[in-house]
Amino acid sequence: MVCELHPAHAKARAELPLLTTGELIEIATGRGSVQERALALWYALGTDRRPSALVSRAGEPRLVFDYLCEAGWPHSIVEVAREGFRRGGGMLCPFVALLACEPREPSQILDDDFPPETMIGGVPSWAMDVHTRQGRAAFARFLQIDAPSARWVRANIRPARRLPFFGHIVFRVESGLVVNRMRWPLADELRRQADVECSYPDSTDDTEILGLTRADLPILDEVRTAVAGGLGRAF
Repeated sequence: MVCELHPAHAKARAELPLLTTGELIEIATGRGSVQERALALWYALGTDRRPSALVSRAGEPRLVFDYLCEAGWPHSIVEVAREGFRRGGGMLCPFVALLACEPREPSQILDDDFPPETMIGGVPSWAMDVHTRQGRAAFARFLQIDAPSARWVRANIRPARRLPFFGHIVFRVESGLVVNRMRWPLADELRRQADVECSYPDSTDDTEILGLTRADLPILDEVRTAVAGGLGRAF
């Protein structure tokens, strides 16, 4: 998300696809910011494998992964990244390889702060998300009421984007959470950038709406319960 959407990297997103694969590899293995090196690695491997906000560019995966092994990146991790990219075309595995080369920083494993869970019709409330019929109906109804987060969305987001934006914010505060999260300074900063500074078009600082939405979850769950009763279960 940071590579694709963060405003600070707009110039790199425009200029990097014009470079050769060799030049991109040099940047990816260089000393620039981890975000710029990640973008260079993505363009070198190819942005045409899966839909993204980046300029479509054919890559040279075999050349890139072979070079990364020769450059001293952890061989086993590079090979896992090679296979993961071959099978799915996504960048999660290659980005793990990139992060494995970052200087070691103090880390700890902590659970995220989960909000209380409400059961609706035998399933947790967070299952009624923007990808379900009932979830979309509940979000649409919620955005019409006088809850603080609904007022914020109506005041700051264009009508056509309000429902998907709010669904994304709800995911961030109740579903995009994990137990046993490995935390270190770089990881925390990347997460903050993704959650707060570039989570969706039309919004460059989601600090307030994230807090408002988390506080409004009990109200949202009341709306979800009403919608589930009116539409019937759709899980």
